[in-house]
Amino acid sequence: MILHPSRSVTLHPDRPACDDDRPGWQTHELPTIPGQIKLAIMSSPHNPSQNHLLAALPTAEFERLLPKLELVPMQLGELLCQSGVRMPHAYFPTTAIVSLHCVMENGASAEVAGVGNEGMLAVSLFMGGQTTLTRAIVQTAGHGYKIPSRLLMEEFDRYGLLLRLLLRYSQALITQMAQTAACNRHHSLLQQLCRWLLLTVDRTPTNELIMTQELIASMLGVRRVGVTEAAGALKDLGAISYRRGHITVLDRSLLNVQVCECYQVVKREFARLLSDVRHRQSAAAVPLAAFR
Repeated sequence: MILHPSRSVTLHPDRPACDDDRPGWQTHELPTIPGQIKLAIMSSPHNPSQNHLLAALPTAEFERLLPKLELVPMQLGELLCQSGVRMPHAYFPTTAIVSLHCVMENGASAEVAGVGNEGMLAVSLFMGGQTTLTRAIVQTAGHGYKIPSRLLMEEFDRYGLLLRLLLRYSQALITQMAQTAACNRHHSLLQQLCRWLLLTVDRTPTNELIMTQELIASMLGVRRVGVTEAAGALKDLGAISYRRGHITVLDRSLLNVQVCECYQVVKREFARLLSDVRHRQSAAAVPLAAFR
C-alpha cells in the first residue's frame, strides 16, 4: 500500500466521504486494510510518521493506532500537563517541542528535559505512577498527535513493539534528566546554553528558534543577565545571531567546540537505546511516505 507524499489520510469508514468537487482535494480508493478501514487521501503537510516512535512501529501496530491519533496544534507556552495531575491524553510531537519543568514552592522552575519528534509525553501512564511532579509546557510551537490515555494503554498492553519502544524511550528520557541535573551543577552557563541550543535545533527543521533570552533563563533556572552574557559570547564567536524573540544558529561546529560532554552523552544514549528504530520514511520531513 502506497501513501502519496502530498496527501494525508482520513481513516474512519463511517466518516462522510470527502467532497471531490473542492478545488485541490482528491480522493483515491485504496484496497481495504485490516479492520476494514478505507483511506481517503487529501493534501496535508502533517503525518504521524514525523514522530520517530510512531514511525518505528510495524504496519499492523501503526494502523491500529492511526485512527485514534488526533492532529493538534501546540501553541507556545501552552500547558499540557500540570504537576500531580493525570494526563487524559498522551502526546507525540512532530514539529513542536515540549519542555518538562520542575517547579519549586516559590514558583521558580527549571527545565529537566525536552521532548520533541524523538519521543512522547506521558510516560507516567505506562510506568505505573499515573502522575508526575513535572509540568509540561510547549517550548516551541508546532504540531503533534494526541491519543486518549486509555487507548494508548490498550495498545501498550498488547505487549508488542510499542511497549518495548516506550520503555526504552523512558530510559533515554531518564538519562536526559539525570545528565541535565549534573550539567546544571558542574558546567558553566555557556556550556549549558550550548547544550540546550544543540538539543533544541536537533528537534527542529530550521536553525532559527523563536525564543527570548528570558524564556531560556527560565528553562535553565538562571538569571537573565547570565544568559545575555553567554549569548553575547556565542554571538561574538559567530556561532549564533539574535534579535528580540529570535535566535539563529549560524555555525553548529562552534557550538560543538564550546559545549560540555552532556550533549553527546544524551545523544549517544538515545541512539543506543533506539538503535533499531526503522522509519517507514526516508526522512521525518517528508509529509507522507510509502509504507508496507
